[in-house]
Amino acid sequence: MATMFRAPPGASRHVPAAVALVLAAMAAVTACGGASPSPGPEGASPAAAIQPAVLPTAPPPGPQTLSETGSTLLYPLFSAWAPAYKRQFPNVTINIAPTGSTTGISAAASGKADIGASDAYLSSAKLARYPALENIPLEVSAQMINYNLPGVTGNLMLDSTVLAGMYQGQITRWNDQAIRALNPGVPLPPLKIIPLHRVEGSGDTFLFTSYLSKPGSSWANSISFSNSVAWPPVTGALGEQGNMGMVTGCEQHPGCVAYIGISYRKQTAGKLGEARLLNSSGNYVLPDKDSISAAADAFAGITPASGAISLIDSSSSAAYPIVNYEYAIVSTRQPSASKAATIRALLNWILTDGSSPAYLASVNFEKLPPQVAIIADALIARIG
Repeated sequence: MATMFRAPPGASRHVPAAVALVLAAMAAVTACGGASPSPGPEGASPAAAIQPAVLPTAPPPGPQTLSETGSTLLYPLFSAWAPAYKRQFPNVTINIAPTGSTTGISAAASGKADIGASDAYLSSAKLARYPALENIPLEVSAQMINYNLPGVTGNLMLDSTVLAGMYQGQITRWNDQAIRALNPGVPLPPLKIIPLHRVEGSGDTFLFTSYLSKPGSSWANSISFSNSVAWPPVTGALGEQGNMGMVTGCEQHPGCVAYIGISYRKQTAGKLGEARLLNSSGNYVLPDKDSISAAADAFAGITPASGAISLIDSSSSAAYPIVNYEYAIVSTRQPSASKAATIRALLNWILTDGSSPAYLASVNFEKLPPQVAIIADALIARIG
């Protein structure tokens, strides 16, 4: 069960999640390669009337090859899925590459990859430019906030205001009063803060900056959220490639703060600290099975038929605030019937066999809520 802590007196608090969703809907129009809650082909309202699609998990006969590229957060799971599917269906070869969500989206749009993996759903601009693309939810993921503070044990409490201050160069040392106010009694060192960010277009950046973009905040007003943002010129800030780059970069630089996909928790365990984040109900929460599921369940009933929705800052008091659907970005217009059938079969296998605890537990992901799995099935069925 997720452990929650109430905000200490004087700590900053988030606005209600409903307000945050309104902001996301307004700001998404300008987000580059990131979220837009605008409707897909099926409309914007929750797809309660969609009937489950009947899809095979077996590919068509004969040699088949698929290519996947994109999200480094989803990469560890595709690294397990690809060989497992090959063992079950030896005629299918799946080539995978961790290149970042922006590259995944672009590769799917240009036809350079059959599946683009992304932590962020398609922007309205991308949908207008590539109307055949759709974002298919596959699993539920989350993002950790990690730090390297020698001698500090336990889980520090952080919120979006303090994190934004770190990344804007307004909070420069770990013993700053703003951090001490959230962590009374914790002996924080006067170590210089080194903010780490992703250099490539990244769905992780989209998720992190979405959490920082609270209504009326300086971050929302000056930087906003996207797969790529104009990072403030903070002295000592470092750019890293991929989630693994964030892990190793933070290990090498005491004082660092970094946003890292939860599928890399094994790599951070025992080496980096992990923060409890303030959610919309005023609770400090770690990402775990219960807190991730609580966030996903809160949004399941309002997920539109297009699958495009932000899961940042759920209204659930038990929810971790940085949660997302992991998406397969796929074109509905494939070059051949066999290619389309192979993609449909693989994605359906992912939603069934591939969503078993044997796969998801190793990367700390959660299975889609049943209502959302039905939406995903309907989107897969459109691939032709």
